[in-house]
Amino acid sequence: MSTSGKIAVAGVVAAIVLFWAVGFWAGLLVLIGVPVAAYLLLDSSQRRRLKGISRKQIGR
Repeated sequence: MSTSGKIAVAGVVAAIVLFWAVGFWAGLLVLIGVPVAAYLLLDSSQRRRLKGISRKQIGR
């Protein structure tokens, strides 16, 4: 299994555990809020680099 596949499986397992432990809405807030907060904490040059990497992978 590829690295991205392992990360996806781990994310699904974490979501199921989080939903069970704290409830649906709180779990959804955490699952959406953490990546958004991490993106907003990036420097503008880091955001540019991240967007460039995403575009390169789309063009494969």
